[in-house]
Amino acid sequence: MITNDTRSPLQEANATVDSRWSQLLQRTRVESSVGRMLVLLVLSFAIFTALKPAVFPSGTNLQNLALASPEVGVIAIAMTLAMLTGGIDLSLVSVANLTAITISTAYTALGEQGESALPLLVLLGLLVGAAGGAINGFLVSKVGITPILATLGTMQIYNGLAVAWTGGKTLYGSPSGLTALGAATVSGVPVLFVAFLAMAVVMGVLLTRTPLGLRIQLLGANPVAAKYSGIRPSHVLMRTYLITGTLGGIAGLLFIARNPTASADYGASYVLLVIVIAVLGGTNPNGGFATVWGVVLATLTLQVVASGFTAVRLSSYAYAIAQGVILISVMVVGNSKLNLGRHFRRRARILPAQKEPMK
Repeated sequence: MITNDTRSPLQEANATVDSRWSQLLQRTRVESSVGRMLVLLVLSFAIFTALKPAVFPSGTNLQNLALASPEVGVIAIAMTLAMLTGGIDLSLVSVANLTAITISTAYTALGEQGESALPLLVLLGLLVGAAGGAINGFLVSKVGITPILATLGTMQIYNGLAVAWTGGKTLYGSPSGLTALGAATVSGVPVLFVAFLAMAVVMGVLLTRTPLGLRIQLLGANPVAAKYSGIRPSHVLMRTYLITGTLGGIAGLLFIARNPTASADYGASYVLLVIVIAVLGGTNPNGGFATVWGVVLATLTLQVVASGFTAVRLSSYAYAIAQGVILISVMVVGNSKLNLGRHFRRRARILPAQKEPMK
């Protein structure tokens, strides 16, 4: 019987090591990212509770934490999805603001009929977000512009439209149904936070249990292999940015639900913040790997740190420094583990070679 398998025992041993290492890495990456952020969340909460025991663990502060997390968290999940393909979406906050401005303007224009038109206003907001994402997707997938440049350009355009639309002023007015939702709680937990967790579940299922999610991961991990596997990168990228834009629209709804105002410069600091959250949550900046629950925990961790810094009366500059320190620390630990894994992998390859008899 003729066989094409002409690999030597050393090659077979190396292939076995590679296979087992890849399987182990795939199983442990999610657990490592989620576990790491869970430890950081508990540690940061414990530190600020010890520093301000009368203020930080209070029910009011916990509700404020849960209320502030969703709008940042949804944008961070959208950023994670874009980074999973090896790209980025810098226009997410601008899309969210444009969505909020559109809803506020339409509500004011409708006058008394604005309250009854809540479903249409919500749909309009989602369409604005999807349109912004579709433009990004077209520029990245069809025109071939690098994602960072394409979304930087659209961010400027969306910001310019928002400033021209509002005249640089803050718009007031939002359907009472949205503001009531923003203030509502379920057993003391804000409804917006529950919606954020539900959104995380949906996105987690999308990424791990659907063909589109698997294509997104493969495209980010190895674009060449994805192409030869029959995956059309342009289709995957278009759908990805369409989803991120829609998530940006949902974030805009959360903006105006939590505070019935809209402006062109709201959340300007969120752009860098959500990138930090995505990376802290375990997203590979080069694409191919991400965990939604790691991003959720990273969102909560940075919100705890921000609230804690406010409680101990530290400046926003100190918080910015803390973000950088946390990010660099996590990256150093992650790279150390990766280098250690490579060391053991090389050792595992050397051992079979030592045992192979000389010919």
